[in-house]
Amino acid sequence: MDKIIAIIDDEPDILELVSINLKKAGYQVKGFSDSESFLRYLSAEIPDLVVLDLMLPDMDGFEVCKFLKNQRKYASIPIIMLTARTEETEKILGLELGADDYVTKPFSPRELVARVKAVLRRNVSKDETKRINIGNLLVLDTEKYEVEVEGEKIELTSTEFKILKMLSTKQGWVFSREKILQHLWGDDKMVLDRTVDVHIKHLREKLGKASALIKNVRGVGYKLEG
Repeated sequence: MDKIIAIIDDEPDILELVSINLKKAGYQVKGFSDSESFLRYLSAEIPDLVVLDLMLPDMDGFEVCKFLKNQRKYASIPIIMLTARTEETEKILGLELGADDYVTKPFSPRELVARVKAVLRRNVSKDETKRINIGNLLVLDTEKYEVEVEGEKIELTSTEFKILKMLSTKQGWVFSREKILQHLWGDDKMVLDRTVDVHIKHLREKLGKASALIKNVRGVGYKLEG
């Protein structure tokens, strides 16, 4: 396995624990105790996934996440946030900024490895080359993981793209929140009830004119209509 996992955490014992378990699982690991050293590293190499602590000495994890998601070069890097904070508002904010998952300390190393594997599976799945056109506004390239609205490329997180792709496979079909969660995360993790709603909200904001194509079916879920 040649996937590179970057870990940013200022607690040496946590950094060592996570590194050891990810290496045992077959991943290459790059560890950083602050955001500055991690951002310098990015100029030389782009990791396949980032495990990001929220409480850092120089720049908090939310700021690092926001920076990555706002840079075209780094926007597609999946992020798992790691923190001792347990408030739901903190988790929602992380999701809104584009994080793919959220692990609260103390945590099981095996659980974290399972989360890393699950997030990476979502990002490496490949379909046959295919461009899906919706409503003469929206185009999805399922192999290149690209989205265009009226010919302009739109940067989506991996989770946002997965949701949009799922909705586009059966246009007009209503997908329940439970079905979407199952598609994205399977049975290997607990997720917040609002997770799907947060990602849909963020997705609509990015799609602009095409946001109207995503319909909310009250009490059921979401569908995509061209």
